[in-house]
Amino acid sequence: MRTHTKETQDKLTPELALDILKEGNERFVNNIKTHRNLLEQINDTSSGQFPFAAILSCIDSRTSAELIFDQGLGDIFSIRIAGNILNEDILGSMEFACKFAGSKLIIVLGHTKCGAIEYACNGIAIGNMTNLLNKIKPAIELETETKSDRNGRNIPFMKNVTVNNVFITVKKIKEQSSILKELCDSNQIKIIGGLYDLDTGQVTFFE
Repeated sequence: MRTHTKETQDKLTPELALDILKEGNERFVNNIKTHRNLLEQINDTSSGQFPFAAILSCIDSRTSAELIFDQGLGDIFSIRIAGNILNEDILGSMEFACKFAGSKLIIVLGHTKCGAIEYACNGIAIGNMTNLLNKIKPAIELETETKSDRNGRNIPFMKNVTVNNVFITVKKIKEQSSILKELCDSNQIKIIGGLYDLDTGQVTFFE
């Protein structure tokens, strides 16, 4: 499979970009990997890149977006930070990806059994992690279904917080970036969330 060019990127709609990721995840789940000549892709992308999507995911070593969605060099922007939280630098990176590099889709990808979510649910405060984990607190506060055992040992509670965290981040992207909101409102891009299941490899998209 060849890398994307300016022409192929321009032809994509946000919906088609999402379809590419869905198809890639299906291949991943079924252990069917697209054949790619990586050396050829290095040569193809040496003079420019035309990624069709930007994916904000966790630093967890089991959640590499390129693998989960069976993509190659030059196909996606991969933004990774513990707990897939948002900050100004990440927001700026997304603006670059969509406004200047032509990406058609932003995915905020949470995952099950997330260590950052677990630590936040357990109220951990240590070093520079404290500020990062504080960004997850709104997702914890939004979870009102669970009345007891509101901690990282409660798997359903953790999953609810994880999903809340994804939706909150998607909302914040639109609220905090007028550039991305304008692109989204004019249907030039789509911004959605998703949840990666560590047990199955399946991504559930929140469209």
